[in-house]
Amino acid sequence: NWPYDFTKSLNKMKAVNGAFSDDDTDVEYLYLLMMEKYGVDLTYEQIREGWMYHIRDRVWLANRAALGLMHHGFTPPFTGRKDINPHWFQIDPQLINEIWGYTAPGMVKYATAKSDWAAHITSDSWATSPTILYGAMYSEAFFESDIRKLIEHGLNYLPKNDRYAHTVRDMLALYDKYPNDWIAARKAMAEKYYVQEPEMTKTIWNANLNGACGILALLYGHGDIQRTLNLGCAIGFDCDNQTATVNGILGIIHGTKAIPASLSMPFKGWTKPFNDRYINVTRYDMPDASIDDMINRIETVAVKIVCENGGKVIEEQGKKYLVIHTDAIYTPPMEFCIGPMPRMEIGKPVDYSFSCPANEQYTWSLKQGQLPKGVTFKNGRLTGTPLESGKFNIILTLSDGRKTLEKPFELLVRTNNIAMTADTIYANVREVNKSVLDSCWTTFGKPMYAKHVNVINDGILQGEGSVFYSIASKSNLPKVDYFGYGWKEKKTINMLAFHYGCMEEFGGWFSSINIQYLDEKGHWANVGHITSTPAFPESDTVFYQPHFVEFVFEFPAVTTNGIRLIGDTKVQDHWHKYTKNVSAFTSVTEVSVYEKK
Repeated sequence: NWPYDFTKSLNKMKAVNGAFSDDDTDVEYLYLLMMEKYGVDLTYEQIREGWMYHIRDRVWLANRAALGLMHHGFTPPFTGRKDINPHWFQIDPQLINEIWGYTAPGMVKYATAKSDWAAHITSDSWATSPTILYGAMYSEAFFESDIRKLIEHGLNYLPKNDRYAHTVRDMLALYDKYPNDWIAARKAMAEKYYVQEPEMTKTIWNANLNGACGILALLYGHGDIQRTLNLGCAIGFDCDNQTATVNGILGIIHGTKAIPASLSMPFKGWTKPFNDRYINVTRYDMPDASIDDMINRIETVAVKIVCENGGKVIEEQGKKYLVIHTDAIYTPPMEFCIGPMPRMEIGKPVDYSFSCPANEQYTWSLKQGQLPKGVTFKNGRLTGTPLESGKFNIILTLSDGRKTLEKPFELLVRTNNIAMTADTIYANVREVNKSVLDSCWTTFGKPMYAKHVNVINDGILQGEGSVFYSIASKSNLPKVDYFGYGWKEKKTINMLAFHYGCMEEFGGWFSSINIQYLDEKGHWANVGHITSTPAFPESDTVFYQPHFVEFVFEFPAVTTNGIRLIGDTKVQDHWHKYTKNVSAFTSVTEVSVYEKK
């Protein structure tokens, strides 16, 4: 029953005399606490507040990227959008999703829509689809015990040509082809969805890949919890996550009676599963709990969701029953969602939308403020060609016909970026040391990384070959990095924008920054007082660092032949041996420079 080494987890359970939180269950516990505090229809802004307060470490991949973007000022769904969360395609949302389906029993349309809404906190595109399918299966499992039917019914809630929908159908076909040989099915699955996966999304944490593993574990597990656990671990890549998720479905179907006592009560003296103790060891300021109490609290939330969506509680012959409106749908609460502001320059067309799938159906209006000349606003969208530079403060409203929200925004129109006209690029590391890079515990597809620093003024902010890592020789010491430009003719400059690329868990960002210019003697001098929009992160730890964002620095104008941003790089402690004694570095995709007009 224990084909793999679970000793570490058993020792932890024995030490706390119960179950201990991990980086998956604790996020769902956080959502339970938030629904109890704010109500069952949480907003993205409330999610952001909850994450930033309670989650201070122990998050990885898309979750960590989303947390950094939240600290940067963004809300979901922008925190999961593929152009700023480079981990958008990873497994994260499908392993913290159970609560949305579990609290919507039999309300499959509601559960899938809410799961989709929640998946976009960290992810995008086809990477949200396993979350949606699991939401459907969790919701329907209260009334359907046939695993194959659960999977096939769940497919109805994915677009027909969705990538993951095709993958699930492929897993069903593999099971039919090898009904008694999970190893053969696993081999075929791994070849197609890992070995042949495009390099940009080829990781062991890929959402589609691990979603395929979960489906195989369910099919070959035949509804048996122990067998499904064993197969989930044997089949998986990021194996603990989908193993726990698919067995949660079996828990709904069969109840606690189907869980082997060797799993839930492995120690002498325990009379309830996991000794009825859930000990928080992972999140800031979250209480320990009785597992029985947590179940009762989740049930209370589920009853509330059912009753607020067309259902009701009735009593017959002294027994209470829950009547469920199975066609209930989920509508996200109306709110402004905050992402990157439009990147506008004089004379360049702009087409930017303030809206997102959570609020695009509402009515947008410009209540107050003057738009830049040449730009118009309609239905939440800015279009046109700016004809003047400067800052423009506006107030937008959002209305559903009964309620109206309003929010201020500041628009920046820049002069033309002169970085592309530079005669010289200043950088202390001009070419990445590929051997050192390849020795690191990196988490992105290899095509992301550029070879040479000259990509920082090519105008390309993302995609293959867009990100330069200033990795040099091996060393575990911080170093100073700088990036800038020189021109033969003098320029009068008062603004510089630095655009980060993707960053690793062990580094890639500045812990301090300054801006310098070449003075009349050809020496580097400080420009003086600098303002940053938005403000630089308040902490230099990894959990505050946002990927693919821009900081706009303004300073008193200087007339010069050269300008550069310079700062100390951060070396973040990391658990993996491959990151020891690796060069400190900065991740950059673009550095832009603007003249004063």
